[in-house]
Amino acid sequence: MKKLGVLLFLAVAMTLLLGGNALAQGDNSVYFVTYYSNANTEGAPDAVVRLINDGDASTTQVEGVPNGNLWASFYVFDDSQEMQECCNCFVSADGLLSESVDKNLTANELTGRAEMSRGVIKVISSSNPDPTNNKLKAGIRGWATHIQAFANQPTRGPFYVTETPLADSNLVSAEQQALQQSCSFAITLGSGFGVCSCTPEDHDF
Repeated sequence: MKKLGVLLFLAVAMTLLLGGNALAQGDNSVYFVTYYSNANTEGAPDAVVRLINDGDASTTQVEGVPNGNLWASFYVFDDSQEMQECCNCFVSADGLLSESVDKNLTANELTGRAEMSRGVIKVISSSNPDPTNNKLKAGIRGWATHIQAFANQPTRGPFYVTETPLADSNLVSAEQQALQQSCSFAITLGSGFGVCSCTPEDHDF
């Protein structure tokens, strides 16, 4: 038992000597991707993208004065690789955001074509509430449910639900600029279309 105590003491001492780096290590990703399938499909359940603000951006705060707020910038693509919707959703420190794929992320497509059923969702963690001008800030973490149809059937279904973490991705400046510019075009030219919606924070379903 004494040996265990000595080992723990040495581990803590080494951490302090190294400047606390062992305790400060973490995932500083700001860019995430996932897919959606069988959206807006008769008989299929709705998929959900769930995001949390892990509090990494928080600092010591005066009581009643919130800080560490982040925004999740959503960019939703159809299966033709065209951005159809974008928006920015607020997530406070330790907050939970739940977005319906059918109702929030694919219900107001830019081109007004038939409802989107499959495609790609990209998310940027930002400290700025503008999806056309992100200020990158780590802290958003997310998961998404996926609707899988049983294979080799003449009609779709039955359907199964799986859930996976959003995939961490590398955000190069060209990709960031392309997402922001496409989103700006959608907001400017869409006349109300092309903008996704946000469920109020901590209203899970």
